[in-house]
Amino acid sequence: MFKRKITNICEFSGSVLAMVYAILIASNTGNEILGFSLLLISAILFAIWGYIDKRWTFLALQFFYASSALIGLIRWA
Repeated sequence: MFKRKITNICEFSGSVLAMVYAILIASNTGNEILGFSLLLISAILFAIWGYIDKRWTFLALQFFYASSALIGLIRWA
């Protein structure tokens, strides 16, 4: 029951943050740092979800997204 609650929180929060990230980056309004920060947080939340649910391929994908976020943060900082 507790694991399910955590995965629901990670899934919902990660999805919302990823959508906000996409809109911020696509809008080209100078909010790149915020956008890539949200992508990083989203990837961490999805990684937690993947680890708890033993979705290893999904967890591996989050390392790619987290790496993309870090590259974006470095590039735009």
